[in-house]
Amino acid sequence: MLQSTRGIVLKHFKYSESSIIAKIFTEEFGLQSYIIKGIHSKKSKTGPALFQPLTFIEFIAYQKDNKSIHQLSEPRVFYTYHTLHTDAIKRMLLVFIAELLYKSIREEAPDKALFDWLYHSLTWLDLSEEQINNYHLVFMLLFSRFLGFYPKTESEEGHMYFNLQEGVFSSQQPGNPEFISGELVNHLFKLYTSSFESSKDVVIGTAERRKLIDVLISYYRLHLPGFDEMKSVEVLKSIS
Repeated sequence: MLQSTRGIVLKHFKYSESSIIAKIFTEEFGLQSYIIKGIHSKKSKTGPALFQPLTFIEFIAYQKDNKSIHQLSEPRVFYTYHTLHTDAIKRMLLVFIAELLYKSIREEAPDKALFDWLYHSLTWLDLSEEQINNYHLVFMLLFSRFLGFYPKTESEEGHMYFNLQEGVFSSQQPGNPEFISGELVNHLFKLYTSSFESSKDVVIGTAERRKLIDVLISYYRLHLPGFDEMKSVEVLKSIS
């Protein structure tokens, strides 16, 4: 089956001296693997830069039933970033988000709502002139909605504790050790009730923000089997 689709590149691997395999989350087919042959040859009209993580591309997909790796043709960028590759902080956020998406998205089934949200979220970051210190934390919270473990609240006032295992803000201390409380849960709840636009108003100290990164990584690990170490976290903490 031949069909035009849009996609966001999550990662690519060397396949041979001249070819790569790219993991692409597509609008029409969900997460798919594509082989791009001869990309490193001198005659190739397609450069490796087109398949850098979080590049938005559109292409013709050659989908074959019962195949794990497909082919594509006529790839081209359909959104060109303006600042994400030149702004040092945004560039580090890009690395973190690319790793997060690669470790989290596993479904081959299409999810247009997720694709649209990723496009909105990344283009917002690209064009934003606001403070973005809390962007990655809000991103992780909002992204969890599409993964099936978006936090819940027991009541409007019930956020003295956050139970990571159950994914619930509550007024009662959980019966398991996987929870946070105090000022840390207050910060998390404010981020939970904010948007990318309003998150700039949530004032969090550097130490607390770094702790929240660890909290949310732990939250993902609890709810996503096989979610292993995030290599980009320590670098991200250095700019948080």
